[in-house]
Amino acid sequence: MVPLVTLSVWGVPSRAVPAALGRMALDPLLLRHGPARFSRLLGTGRGRTFTVRDADPRHWALLTTWDDEAAATAFEDSATVRGWDRIAEERLHVVLRPLASRGRWAGREPFGEPVPRRVTGPVASITRARVRTRSLLTFHRAVPPVAVDLHRVGGLRLAIGIGEAPVGLQGTFSLWDDDAALQEFAHRRAAHAEVVRRTGAEGWYGEELFARFEVLGARGTLGSYRA
Repeated sequence: MVPLVTLSVWGVPSRAVPAALGRMALDPLLLRHGPARFSRLLGTGRGRTFTVRDADPRHWALLTTWDDEAAATAFEDSATVRGWDRIAEERLHVVLRPLASRGRWAGREPFGEPVPRRVTGPVASITRARVRTRSLLTFHRAVPPVAVDLHRVGGLRLAIGIGEAPVGLQGTFSLWDDDAALQEFAHRRAAHAEVVRRTGAEGWYGEELFARFEVLGARGTLGSYRA
């Protein structure tokens, strides 16, 4: 079964950062016994260097996969969502259906094994990697040119860094006008192609995942982005 995937990103005011850190400590316990097939609370960042200075303490994310839409809808009334909504001043909520997924996240395949297909309309991508300690310096030096080039690609709507830790567990979430725009960046931009080549040649990652999604719906705001 191809799961339904949701990603929520909450923006909190500076005064609520301690409360957000408290939720990051509490909610994994609630989610562990909840209905989601897979869930991860994530910090966010600019995705420019994937170092500590990229981290954004005012924005936090929750990625979840569900067996069906009913379970995802019911979760909107959970203690976790209500708790984040109480302290947040904005929220972007995106509903996704996996189109392709390669790799693993903490030993799991969170987005199932979808048969790759193309769609019309907006798409999204999620990447996640566990960077080997010996490769951290090389990896961090290679990221900035790709991050700069990413924002030059036509069709990009939104891009943020996501991760379970500021260093070593790195990921990205991006929204695109269509699949052609995403494919242009992923496969035909020189900076990204060079990093992909070096990743394989130098063995930067202990684990990696790349997934592509159809965007079924989006609502809310994230900074200047309006869904």
